[in-house]
Amino acid sequence: MAKKAETQYVCKACGTTTSKWTGKCLSCGEWSALEEKAIESTQPTRGIGSAISAGGAAQSLGSIAAEDTKRLSTGNTELDRTLGGGLAPGSLILLGGDPGIGKSTLVLQTLATLASAGVRTLYVTGEESAIQVKLRSERLQVSGSELMLLCETNLRRVLDEAKRLKPEVMVVDSIQTVYREDLPGTPGSLNQLRECTMELMVFAKTHRCVTFLVGHVTKEGQIAGPRVLEHMVDTVAYFEGDRNHQYRILRTIKNRFGATDEIGVFEMTGHGLEPVENPSRIFLNPITQSHPGSVVSCTLEGSRAMLFEIQALVNSTNYSVAQRVAAGIDQKRLTIILALLDKFAGISVGASDVFVSVAGGLRVDDPGTDLALALAVACNHMGKRLPPKAIVIGELGLSGEVRSVSQLELRVKEAHRLGFERILVPTEGRVPNIQGLHVERVGRIEQAIRWMD
Repeated sequence: MAKKAETQYVCKACGTTTSKWTGKCLSCGEWSALEEKAIESTQPTRGIGSAISAGGAAQSLGSIAAEDTKRLSTGNTELDRTLGGGLAPGSLILLGGDPGIGKSTLVLQTLATLASAGVRTLYVTGEESAIQVKLRSERLQVSGSELMLLCETNLRRVLDEAKRLKPEVMVVDSIQTVYREDLPGTPGSLNQLRECTMELMVFAKTHRCVTFLVGHVTKEGQIAGPRVLEHMVDTVAYFEGDRNHQYRILRTIKNRFGATDEIGVFEMTGHGLEPVENPSRIFLNPITQSHPGSVVSCTLEGSRAMLFEIQALVNSTNYSVAQRVAAGIDQKRLTIILALLDKFAGISVGASDVFVSVAGGLRVDDPGTDLALALAVACNHMGKRLPPKAIVIGELGLSGEVRSVSQLELRVKEAHRLGFERILVPTEGRVPNIQGLHVERVGRIEQAIRWMD
């Protein structure tokens, strides 16, 4: 039992205590009446190591018996894919995203599905009343589920109830509303967030309870904390997308139980979030693929190859300085591509506004889509169309060369599966021999421009 020395100040006149010394007692107004006294706290200090370790002695890695790591399926294929194949026992998962994007909807649907399958679940809400959760569950058509609901923000009472119910999966919505009454600071403060998350981590590991923490985000889109929670949890997943559109993307940026950068695609419907089994089709519009400035490419999201459409608009500017606007890609990448087109392909758009967008609200950071971006700008500027059912893949170097991309074979197979018949790829890189697929190879950006003729 560790003892922690603390100091407080007691007024000799009225007996009022305070944690800070002042020249005058704020209660009775007596000057120089505060007397320093030392107090001792008998609260035990313990960390995650003492809570979950079998003992203090070191042991060899080979002597440690592997526990049963069988995953628990959520019944949602996209969520299982994002988390690395399901829920790992004892994992602590942080789920973030903008307000109204669907965080609470997803966790409520997931708990309801698990509860209907006989899994013990507990939904702890600190932001909504029981009636509000009930109304939302009826809208999602999960009102008859057997999941347990607890409206509480006091962490001690939350953990006491969790120990009594022994849930296999628990959700805390949201972590910024939970507090420990023995700690200073308001709920959501850095000290409260760190200590509450630590206790929930200890509970998850010792009871092998999968625990979801729903987190608020700042105006920059990061988990409010700042980022302290991301270092403590096992998995960090962010919701992306515009809440005014029906599609949402769940992306992992940290996962101790699976690959990072996996994504799950969902569609927001009147009955909640529905998984999208073939996301490539939702990001492709067959009607606009033949328009000047529209080019289809393929990116990798984790283990998944996904086709998408880049759209470009080049127009004479009405301003003294031309605009460069990019949605879904890094604007600095667009600046580099425009410089390459001017330097090596003779396509100058310095006096024109250039607007580039990735259709469907997808965010793409893959350098393997550079060539598609360059051709989209060139097509719209020159008023040309790409051949029908054509797809473009390739990375551009600063000397104008078209470089090979990772897992080109996987991208080509996905394009063929979706009905594309012509593909423009770098000179280097293995392409599978597929009947009906016409492959064009280019080594320079100017060769790719001539391919459009």
